Amino acid sequence: MSAPLTSTSVTPSEMRARIRSGEHTGNTSGYCEGFVQANVAILPKDWAAEFLQFCQLNPKPCPIVGMAANPGDTNIEGIGPDFDIRTDVPSYRIWKDGELTGEVNDIRDIWNDELVTFLIGCSFSFEEALLSDGLEIRNITEGKNVPMYDTNIACRPAGRFHGNMVVSMRPFKPADAIRMIQICSRFPSVHGAPVHFGDPKAIGIHNIDQADYGDSVTIKDGEYPVFTACGVTPQAAIMAAKPPFCITHSPGCMVVTDLPNSRLAIL
Repeated sequence: MSAPLTSTSVTPSEMRARIRSGEHTGNTSGYCEGFVQANVAILPKDWAAEFLQFCQLNPKPCPIVGMAANPGDTNIEGIGPDFDIRTDVPSYRIWKDGELTGEVNDIRDIWNDELVTFLIGCSFSFEEALLSDGLEIRNITEGKNVPMYDTNIACRPAGRFHGNMVVSMRPFKPADAIRMIQICSRFPSVHGAPVHFGDPKAIGIHNIDQADYGDSVTIKDGEYPVFTACGVTPQAAIMAAKPPFCITHSPGCMVVTDLPNSRLAIL
């Protein structure tokens, strides 16, 4: 069980240390205010070029904020001097032939020098800007992981990688939704402006009360769901491509980096 923290109580380095020691194993939304968090995809080197192309062709759901310089690298430049991809994610998902085979808190025992790590931008980065503007983030208010859904929005394929976009959802009243869209548009490196606002069925979501990943949240009277491209999308592409082995983060359990969110904003 995760030890209690607040968004301002620890630095990213301290947060990674707590994750590394097993003190924090849950989602990272709301922690280390001011710093970029990232989704994770780790693939064998003979799949890495195609995955990179998939991300480049689908920058809204798959914006790359970091990539290992060489296969087997466990640190990525700029993420943090102490960063180790094998230990610094609260929960990892292990995939074999496109099937989820387990979730673990440490991947040192299964690491090898043929693996290439990608870090993909996360919507948690723009949540800070929304909160600063006085907008409520319902999943943070309710102490939950953000709700995420599969959609019928097709991604552009690249080699063996293909699939539909995954989105995260935050409910707002119409005026607040417009403000949210304006704010998120300043963060193209972490998904940017929402991809849909309103009727979930229009993008293939038939039960808004049942999230495919994360937790469902309350949608109050007068509020509408706002959907943003989500970094869980690569997991859907991985399931479709079926690489023999792959590692991702568990939804909501991100890498907390030393990169300030301000570097990703367009002023």
